[in-house]
Amino acid sequence: MKRQVVRIDEEKCNGCGACLPACAEGALQIVDGKARLVADRLCDGLGACLGVCPQGALLIEEREAADFDEAAVQAHLHPHQPEQAAEQPYGCGCPGTHTRVPAGTNTPSGLPDVASEPSALGQWPVQLKLLNPAAPFLREADLLIAADCVPFAYAAFHRNLLRGRALAVGCPKLDDAQAYVEKLAQIIERNRPRSITVAYMEVPCCGGLVSIVREAARRSGYSLPVETVKVALDGTVAEKQQLL
Repeated sequence: MKRQVVRIDEEKCNGCGACLPACAEGALQIVDGKARLVADRLCDGLGACLGVCPQGALLIEEREAADFDEAAVQAHLHPHQPEQAAEQPYGCGCPGTHTRVPAGTNTPSGLPDVASEPSALGQWPVQLKLLNPAAPFLREADLLIAADCVPFAYAAFHRNLLRGRALAVGCPKLDDAQAYVEKLAQIIERNRPRSITVAYMEVPCCGGLVSIVREAARRSGYSLPVETVKVALDGTVAEKQQLL
């Protein structure tokens, strides 16, 4: 059958590996110094990897290809997991869609007193797709670029991450990664932010947000400090790293 799959321009590819974290299915690998598509059936054709390639070597083409196989993706990502214990994936097959209940999760019987934990949000809108690069709150701001799921998973999001920062949220898996690179490059070039903090989840597809910010900073031509904060699925901070 004909469907959309990723194609790699070997002349442009320099084997940097920036595309690997953006592919939640693990369909890309570096082989002999070049990115390669491991198998057609592992590629969902959504193109989450496109916007993170600094060389523009990735594109989506429509051609004869095997059907996308979610079971094959799981076997590829978890080769040592017994087949009978594997969870049936949902939707795109991303590991981040697996059902789990973190230890210590509870369901409160009522709403908390909002006065005890005031919101640190200082602007609107917050969705990166809707942000105007000319918005005054972006000028020389400390920017927080957060994956959609982070505020839900990290209970101290407002207190420890958002306070004092201008916010932009997006999903590197489901949204247009290339459009996000272009929008962020405009924001950085126009507003000369003091710093960028990238908050993302530990699931593989979410790491694409780091690559998006890295590429946007490169395109803007403006040098600034970039810190990454990886949030674990149990709501704790798994890792902090100075990226630039």
